[in-house]
Amino acid sequence: MEKALRVYGGVLRLVRRLPKETRPYYAKYARENFVNYREAEVGDSKALDELFHRAYNHSIWVLNKWINPLQII
Repeated sequence: MEKALRVYGGVLRLVRRLPKETRPYYAKYARENFVNYREAEVGDSKALDELFHRAYNHSIWVLNKWINPLQII
């Protein structure tokens, strides 16, 4: 549970780097996904690590989607 909270906090820190008008949407999206997967198999460390890795990669993808076009302008 502690690791999940650290990952969730990391995702929210990435959300704070997004443009202000998009933050509420992505913060809610992240929370809903973490809530949906709270029933994940706690004993399966490898599956949880993979799930956390996918959450982080998706967050980076969203961040790049919003930040990179803004830097070109």
